[in-house]
Amino acid sequence: MKLSWQIVRLNLKETFSISYGNYAFREALVVQLSDYGERGYGECTGIDYYNISLPDFDTKLHQIKEKIESEKINHPAEFYQFLASLQLPSFLRSALDCAYWDLFGKLENKSFSELNNIQINTIPESSITISAAPIAIQLDKIASSSWNKFKVKCNRFDAKEIEMLLHTRKEVALDANGSYTAEDCHWLENLEATKGFTYVEQPIKPGEDNFKSLQSDKYPNWMADEDCQENVDLKTLQPHYRSINIKLVKCGGLTPALELIKKARDLNFKIMIGCMTESTVGIAAGAALASLTDFADLDGANLIANDIAKGSSVINGIIHLSEKPGLGISII
Repeated sequence: MKLSWQIVRLNLKETFSISYGNYAFREALVVQLSDYGERGYGECTGIDYYNISLPDFDTKLHQIKEKIESEKINHPAEFYQFLASLQLPSFLRSALDCAYWDLFGKLENKSFSELNNIQINTIPESSITISAAPIAIQLDKIASSSWNKFKVKCNRFDAKEIEMLLHTRKEVALDANGSYTAEDCHWLENLEATKGFTYVEQPIKPGEDNFKSLQSDKYPNWMADEDCQENVDLKTLQPHYRSINIKLVKCGGLTPALELIKKARDLNFKIMIGCMTESTVGIAAGAALASLTDFADLDGANLIANDIAKGSSVINGIIHLSEKPGLGISII
């Protein structure tokens, strides 16, 4: 098996604004694993507020290249055990795990769904992200969009703006990226109208000392994002969050995501499959799990101007799942 990789710049169609900052582009590490004439692809992006450094990953890949290339083709679960032994950051482990699933499926001539006996009955519609901006701009974007579901980024709490978003007659979710205070959340918990939001994602800064102020049995559907990363104790979240956002790079890839979904279902969590601002390489991996979830936020490739791959796609919120072997990814 051969390993290669490159760091690419993904230019955004417009500035992406959230509580952590403003971004005109993302850099992505695209990993390729190849054997017997087939190629599998995985991706992770450099995220400053997660302290992710792609140059550090480049250095690490040079250090472990020989070890990875000495691995024989076996089941992805066994390959993941090998990856775990290397003690890699979850973002890098995810890129390698997804690339291996893509390669393995192509070698077996089976899709990810076939390999995991996933029944494709219903696939949730994806939301499109509305960047943090003056409320008039956000409302205009919602009104003029051809998408049906929206995730509105907030970088502060404003009761009047929240009430305006509740009256759009659209399926709207809020994503605060930790910009609300405990007092703000208490106000939302006691406002019955907040049931009208699909979910309210990561309302408060991540950390057990913070999320313990949230109550899962109140009106908002609190959703954990930064509070739901690898090795998360879901039982700790249960009294405070009703839903979780699973992002492959946060939990370490498709292999641990499958296990996390099962655990979350056992605890009656609602589940969203989410993404970073990624190309179709990363979005296709997330889309492979969409039929196992209640919500989808897989708009990453729709936000960039220079997509680098083809595969599963999201058109006006409808997820078109590739039926090709593996994750169905090909580089343009």
